[in-house]
Amino acid sequence: MAPVASLPASSFLFGASERLRAMLDGQATDVHLDTGDVLFERGDEGDALYAIISGALEISTLSAAGRKLSLDMMRPGAIFGEIAMFDPGERTATATAAEPSHLRRLRHRDVLAQLTKHPELAGDMLKLAGQRMRWMNTQLNEQVFLPMPVRLARKLLYLTPAEGSGHLHLSQSELAEFVGATREAVSKTLSNWRKAGLIEISRGGLQLKDRGGLAVLADPEGI
Repeated sequence: MAPVASLPASSFLFGASERLRAMLDGQATDVHLDTGDVLFERGDEGDALYAIISGALEISTLSAAGRKLSLDMMRPGAIFGEIAMFDPGERTATATAAEPSHLRRLRHRDVLAQLTKHPELAGDMLKLAGQRMRWMNTQLNEQVFLPMPVRLARKLLYLTPAEGSGHLHLSQSELAEFVGATREAVSKTLSNWRKAGLIEISRGGLQLKDRGGLAVLADPEGI
């Protein structure tokens, strides 16, 4: 029998104490998905956190025009859905397996039952929640205060892993929605980056040609 995979000590669980992680590991169950399987859809009732052990999941929603907008491609070590573990409610996006995937799932009711039995762990859980809130505030501050080219460079690098082909199948309108800018502003920036040899633009999206150059632009000091 294959050993049971542990929850990754990354992302949301990075600051978890050993006792808390052991408790959470003990309550986690396995979920296996084939390519194209939908884990949950936007609007579904959510009651669990998920950690990716292997594979990849696409997180998506619908744009204002009704088209699918890919928000993220999550890979091993990623943890998502943590809000639903604290406060079950409607999912705000859809999660679909981009390839065969193995996940670990933590349900709200199971964790709550353990915290009732071991109230000394509640403080650790609150600490994790506070850390996540600070991270979300940082993301919001970046969206509000960083120049659009910085936000765009960061998003391109984030959505195209270094080990991949560098292709990104998103329209310029969809990229504009990602970074909270107009299509015209994004189009002008991408055109300048194409001339500089940083990217190639095609009808179906774009391809990163110079990740190092984009990494410089992704630094607020690089603009």
